[in-house]
Formats: sequence, C-alpha cells, structure tokens
Amino acid sequence: QVRLVESGGGLVQSGGSLRLSCAVSGTIYSPYVMAWYRQFPGKQRELVVAIDDDGRTDSVESVKGRFSASRDNAEWTLFLVLNSLKPEDTAVYYCNIREEPSGHDYWGRGTQVTVSS
Repeated sequence: QVRLVESGGGLVQSGGSLRLSCAVSGTIYSPYVMAWYRQFPGKQRELVVAIDDDGRTDSVESVKGRFSASRDNAEWTLFLVLNSLKPEDTAVYYCNIREEPSGHDYWGRGTQVTVSS
C-alpha cells in the first residue's frame, strides 16, 4: 500500500515562505509522476506543479517564479518551496502520485497553508 504524508504547512504572512514535504512509503511497480495540488475552499483540487523522474517540472502560470518543486528519489520524498506567498495562495496542499499509464492516483491527506495579508 502506498502512503503519502505531507508536512510543513502553516500560517505565514504575505511575502513569506514555506517548505512543504511529502514522504512516500510503499511500493509502486509502474512509472509514475509526482505532483502537488491545492484546493481552495469550495473549489475543485487543482494542479500546482508536476515533476518527473528526471526532476523536470511543469507548473501553473500563477506560481511560476514563486514555487519550486523537487524530489529526492533515494528518500522518496517530494518537496515544494513556496516563496513570495500571497493571501490567494491560501489552500490545502496535497501530494499526488499518478501511475502511468493507468492514471491511478495516490493522495496524501493534505497540509493547510494560510497566508495572512
């Protein structure tokens, strides 16, 4: 069974920074992509940034230049550094693994990020 556990969320002032971590355990036999999603209150979960095995990332326009994802394949950990945070970044941030080609998703429980103005 694959388990994802996020940490590092919290309350920060506008302009501040946070570093989120996602520790993964279990076994996956298929190729997969790791990603961070976020969910605003009352909204659907949305992709923030995806990162492949080689560390190449693809992020949404609203976070480019501010958020940076990385992964430690040896420790099977995913990171997200959030810089220049804005109140509109307030959301629950989720770690995701998507198996390929099946598209099966694994999710963590999320970590709350709150940015005060």
